[in-house]
Amino acid sequence: MHEGHRKRMLERSTDAENMQDHELLEILLFNPIPRKNTNEIAHELLAAFGSLKNVFAAGTGELASVGGVGEATARYLKCVGEVFLRMSRTKSAEEADLPDAFNFHDFQAVVTERFGGLEEEYVDLFSLDACGHINYVARYTTHEGNKAFVPFEELAHFFLSNRPAGLVVAHNHPSMSEEPSKQDDAFTVQLQLLCSMNGVKFRDHIIVGHGGAYSYFMHGRLEAMERTFDIERLLKGKDIT
Repeated sequence: MHEGHRKRMLERSTDAENMQDHELLEILLFNPIPRKNTNEIAHELLAAFGSLKNVFAAGTGELASVGGVGEATARYLKCVGEVFLRMSRTKSAEEADLPDAFNFHDFQAVVTERFGGLEEEYVDLFSLDACGHINYVARYTTHEGNKAFVPFEELAHFFLSNRPAGLVVAHNHPSMSEEPSKQDDAFTVQLQLLCSMNGVKFRDHIIVGHGGAYSYFMHGRLEAMERTFDIERLLKGKDIT
């Protein structure tokens, strides 16, 4: 009975955009649950978490507590959720409606528009190729209002996955001026060190606030950081004053 039902459901998936949430989840569960009625489990999951988004945002312990799921299926769903998360925050330049190439003047208007109306702080990392073309952008947030940073492991993953020749970083101050804080300065230093370690040219860090946009490059601070926090100079113990 299950085999016939699953075959019919898979045939229907050619029109997946018109399927209901529980039907999509049911099909997704075919792989980790080969011999049970996944229709009932899909309904249980949606009843427990309220939406597909919440199902894939749930922890493995929470997922495993739902009847019929179990540890293995919970881990499977968590991996699928992580794939969705990474796809949503890493986009090509074309998908993100960005200019083809970076320049210091026009880009401030672009990021100002991107951050317009946001009530939380976000950090955008823009990967540039050797010609200065923007090929990827990744967005990060802590969902903690006026606090935004990118964990070291996420930064490392960004560098390893995209292997940029250049980097532009932008973030917003939704309830403050665009002037950088001490935390912003420390984050910029961290980025400069990472760029130096990976052979990446750090092109700018732009902050968007109530009064406009602040550019570390245009204020001459990025060049000073590049001289001071160059990994080769630090390792050789050269004078960095």
